[in-house]
Amino acid sequence: MTTPLRLGIAGLGTVGAGVVKIIQQRANLLAQRSGRPVVISAVSARSRAKDRGVDLTAYGWEDDPVALATRDDVDVFVELMGGSDGPAKAATEAAIAAGKDVVTANKAMLALHGQPLAEAAEAQGCVIRFEAAVAGGIPVVKALTEGLAGNQITRVMGVMNGTCNYILTRMESAGLPYDEVFEEANKLGYLEADPTLDVGGIDAGHKLALLAAIAFGTRVDFPSVELEGIGRITIEDIRRAADMGFKIKLLGVSQMTGRGLEQRMTPCLVPASSPLGQLEGGTNMVVLEGDNVGQIVLRGAGAGEGPTASAVMSDVIDVARGIRVSTFGQPAPSLEQARPARATAAAPYYLRMDLLDKPGALAKIATVLGDSGISIDRMRQYGHDEPKAPVLIVTHKTTRDALDHALKGFDATGVLASDPVAIRIEAV
Repeated sequence: MTTPLRLGIAGLGTVGAGVVKIIQQRANLLAQRSGRPVVISAVSARSRAKDRGVDLTAYGWEDDPVALATRDDVDVFVELMGGSDGPAKAATEAAIAAGKDVVTANKAMLALHGQPLAEAAEAQGCVIRFEAAVAGGIPVVKALTEGLAGNQITRVMGVMNGTCNYILTRMESAGLPYDEVFEEANKLGYLEADPTLDVGGIDAGHKLALLAAIAFGTRVDFPSVELEGIGRITIEDIRRAADMGFKIKLLGVSQMTGRGLEQRMTPCLVPASSPLGQLEGGTNMVVLEGDNVGQIVLRGAGAGEGPTASAVMSDVIDVARGIRVSTFGQPAPSLEQARPARATAAAPYYLRMDLLDKPGALAKIATVLGDSGISIDRMRQYGHDEPKAPVLIVTHKTTRDALDHALKGFDATGVLASDPVAIRIEAV
């Protein structure tokens, strides 16, 4: 009989329990597809007594995930604990040092420590697979490392945090303000323990950094990702964007330019008729553009037990089949350290501000834009109550540097009643 592939699973939360269920319920299917049985040798979690809805009595138990990672009866260490450092990183390093392959869903750990972990694994002849770390059940890592390996990738773009997409689409559909929908999402369990990981764009930024490394052959550089969350988006922004035929999304964009690697995870306006504009609820979408294939759109569940466990098992089956792929699609020592770059491509921008209701206020704003080399495409002034006058401006294409110059100039006019909000209108 073919030798089984033996797993050690660290972390028995939603995803870990989901992986156990798949292995227990689909043992024959997994063996047929991978060419060998896939079994669990041992598991590890914070509490042995907790009811997780799965029978764990047939497996060994380790209180310490490092001990699990180094067991003789474990071939693949499946890390599902989370956290950029601490036990997850220590156990992963121990597994690699012991010659074990690693399958992980830990985007934060790889975004911050991916390069040294990849180098250590490849020096040991091990693989690190992380399909579940990016976009839940969407097989985007495999698409980049394998399916599109014959392409020079020109752009990676997408909605990569289902919680933010849920909040924005729920605000629009229900006509509710951000704070109310935030609390609703929190009660539904959609938010991380630290909500800023979601609404601050950090979680999605981790994912973008990983995809950019694969797409452009660079070292993971999360600190250089430009981050802006959705906390300043108001229901008025969403309504006014809709009036103009746009939707607001927390959108990740990465591309290699002549100045360096651009990575940004920020709110953007996208055409309502586009695939990204039509994306509703907690769903994720990743758009990949290559020189030969053109544009590929991948859409699916970005989180949850089933989708994420499915992604974990896709990596496990690849290891069982003997497929060996470098962590980021090419040998780790060959990955280049990219020069960080801000967005250089010109784009139109949506500007929303409250002006003091006094003569000449709008003229001063228009003058500042003109002095910054920015022309106005359209402008609307909405009904208001004194002393504030809400104004919406859509510019023609301009650079971010010119826009920043204008935003600084606004401060000197003395007519702002609140800080302006500027949102890029992205061509998709």
